[in-house]
Amino acid sequence: MIGRILSALALMAMAPALWADALTGDVQRQAVNTPAIVMFLAFVGGTLCITYWASKRSKSTSDFYTAGGGITGFQNGLAIAGDYMSAASFLGISALVFTSGYDGLIYSIGFLVGWPVILFLIAERLRNLGKYTFADVASYRLKQKAPCRPAARWL
Repeated sequence: MIGRILSALALMAMAPALWADALTGDVQRQAVNTPAIVMFLAFVGGTLCITYWASKRSKSTSDFYTAGGGITGFQNGLAIAGDYMSAASFLGISALVFTSGYDGLIYSIGFLVGWPVILFLIAERLRNLGKYTFADVASYRLKQKAPCRPAARWL
């Protein structure tokens, strides 16, 4: 482990020398990628429209967190799968495997197996309490404002 840290520090110390040619060479201006800019703006605009439409339909906390109870099991499964297949998960897990080797692979499998187990242990309790997040449950169980004090210094 110490060897990896030392080799990373040595590589960081040599990095300016490795990049010197790339930084001092001829600079070429890239052409504007108009289709990429248009797709980006369309994606952002579509997301804002969907968000505005959904905000008009939400009247209560239940509507916001659980869509008023109108989510099917398949839709909920797709949402959970989307959490697992996000870019952050792929990049984080691949970086963990790269930096830690086999230990990182075990961590990634533990994450994959551990999250549904925790979900099954806590989901029913959340539903029975009428709460939507673990922070809501902790706040309810710890006399409402106790968990807020570490998070907000002015309380």
